[in-house]
Amino acid sequence: MPSRRLPTWSELRPLLRPRPLALDPTERRLSRAHTIADLRAVARRRTPRAVFDFADGAAEREISLRRTKRSFARVEFHPGVLRDVSTVDLSRRILGRRADLPIVFAPTGFTRMMHHEGERAVVRVAQRSGVPFTLSTMGTTSIEEVAAAGPAARRWFQLYVWKDRAAGDELVRRAQECGYDTLVLTVDTPVAGARLRDARNGLSVPPALSARTVLDAATHPHWWFNLLTTEPLTFASLTSSGGTIADLVNRIFDPSVTFDDVRRLRESWSGNLVVKGIQSVADARRVVDLGADAIVVSNHGGRQLDRAPVPLELLPEVVAAVGDRAEVLLDSGILSGGDIAAALARGATACLIGRAFLYGLMAGGERGVDRAVEILRGELTRTLQLLGVTAVDRLEPGHVTLRN
Repeated sequence: MPSRRLPTWSELRPLLRPRPLALDPTERRLSRAHTIADLRAVARRRTPRAVFDFADGAAEREISLRRTKRSFARVEFHPGVLRDVSTVDLSRRILGRRADLPIVFAPTGFTRMMHHEGERAVVRVAQRSGVPFTLSTMGTTSIEEVAAAGPAARRWFQLYVWKDRAAGDELVRRAQECGYDTLVLTVDTPVAGARLRDARNGLSVPPALSARTVLDAATHPHWWFNLLTTEPLTFASLTSSGGTIADLVNRIFDPSVTFDDVRRLRESWSGNLVVKGIQSVADARRVVDLGADAIVVSNHGGRQLDRAPVPLELLPEVVAAVGDRAEVLLDSGILSGGDIAAALARGATACLIGRAFLYGLMAGGERGVDRAVEILRGELTRTLQLLGVTAVDRLEPGHVTLRN
């Protein structure tokens, strides 16, 4: 049996490596976030419950959201070994232009509610990261202000069809004049989904100062201080506000929208046209026949019809049906670089991310969004290297199966 002894200082000294103290609290929080799930945990602590639940939640019993996340958990990768993966190319051609990563920042409403920097912060990160940014009709920063904040960014504009068609046409005109090269028509929202977390939290825009929110302010003073000391939180493209989000959607959006509206937009819009919210092969064929340059297979992050199709499962059928005539993008449930790799291997041109960057925004503003992109980039790089793949363009269906 070996004898015991006390270690010498020369033996202990190399083991004592205290982490450098980060004096900036935002830097400290973000440096400890190693995954999007870590950013989500920080976001949950940093923002009022109603605000966090708006970004995090989904419709009704949230079955679609759980199924969508579970589909990525079912992914089984099939790596090849003994390949030289010392360098990996993550760039991807998306609608005629090369992006540095195979992602698009998805349109998200009420972004300044998550953090007072809002869309300006996100478009600046998109510009630095070399990926497209999509401004939502329900955004809280105007078309012109986003263009000024990210003049070199590739900017897309997302449109819902309004009952007031002239007002919608005016938004499209402004977007074209400001250099937005792609119009994203969202077609899965004829009426608002039943987002029960929002209803139970009594969420309105702007947030009302009720007894509940005043109590919440005591535990999230930084968020309320930023809200009350910066420009008022309003919809940049809407004159109507007040009430719940569902009230607003049902008041403004047109439930009579049809394929004729796709045809009309195709005739009037000279840039790329993307139709977002496709959930069947038949609808994919129909909108591509009408001239869509790309479609987004999406269940709106589970936020509209609960128990809707799962995008990752539907994706290969849609690619087989229209992939030779239009690009097929995917959103809903993308929370890691491995998720992105799986979607690309199953045929997607690129992935739209929404919650992933919103968690970063809530966790640390612009730097938090940067951290989200950094995490996804690192995970995607590592996934490709471990798969034995040197470029996202070389991902193939054989690299992925979905386990039963």
